[in-house]
Amino acid sequence: MSAISELSSLAKRKAPVTAEEKKANGRDNKAAYIFLLPWLVGLVAITIGPMLMSLYLSFTDYNLLQPPEWTGLDNFIRMFSDARLHNSLRVTFTYVLVGVPLQLAVALLIALVLDKGLRALPFYRSVFYLPSLLGGSVAVAILWKQIFGTTGLVNQVLAMFGIQGPGWISDPSTALGSIILLHVWTFGAPMIIFLAGLRQIPAMYYEAAKVDGAGTLQQFWRITLPMLSPIIFFNLVLQIIGSFQSFTQAFIVSGGNGGPSDSTMFFTLYLYQKGFGQFDMGYASAMAWFLLVIIGVFTAINFIAAKYWVFYDD
Repeated sequence: MSAISELSSLAKRKAPVTAEEKKANGRDNKAAYIFLLPWLVGLVAITIGPMLMSLYLSFTDYNLLQPPEWTGLDNFIRMFSDARLHNSLRVTFTYVLVGVPLQLAVALLIALVLDKGLRALPFYRSVFYLPSLLGGSVAVAILWKQIFGTTGLVNQVLAMFGIQGPGWISDPSTALGSIILLHVWTFGAPMIIFLAGLRQIPAMYYEAAKVDGAGTLQQFWRITLPMLSPIIFFNLVLQIIGSFQSFTQAFIVSGGNGGPSDSTMFFTLYLYQKGFGQFDMGYASAMAWFLLVIIGVFTAINFIAAKYWVFYDD
């Protein structure tokens, strides 16, 4: 036993590093830092620097023309009495709480259909993924505005059946719904992730379930959903974070004013109006940090709740 212990101790001892090896390691480290330098410069100059500046401006009164004036917590206190901000929170929460579940449900449904082994699967996968690439663009937002306009394609189709459709974009009761529908239409990214997750579920689970007499619906509830829960959780967190930051659709569809009657006044759109419309950069910076807190709270809630419904096969 003593000989074995001596051999193991000798194996664990590190050979002394020679001067040439030190020089080689130094050259490797320098090369790594050189390749990392552009990313580090971008991180400091484009991300960390503006974030710290925004944090400072959130405690000031700043209009881009005069030097910032320290006001303490005044910008955050103003939020409690800002009725339009409260409305923008209501609109944004509605958009997130309705749009995200619908989008994930549609994405999972399409992924289940594609997982059945269709012919030309790569083609269908690319076609269904395409809306995710275009859905956040200005061009699609303009197209969506035309489709759901008073004389748009939707109302033209309804007119063929003798139905006079409303102005979906100009009606406060349906304007937000049309933007939510646009969000649901961009289901491609989560669909691809769901499809990849479905391909990782072992087929033997379904075979054993069929032997026990389980139907398609039972297999879905008892096998597919539990095994896919980590993927659902991943998509849920990403989509919630992205939905809170949605801006382009509401800006284009409403013409930048959040109308009609502030029914599409997203939090990000109101932030834009305050910062770049009224040049109230101090208040806009405070709103940005408030949005960060909201996203952080929702993310934390998801991670806390995940232990009750997310199952890992380990």
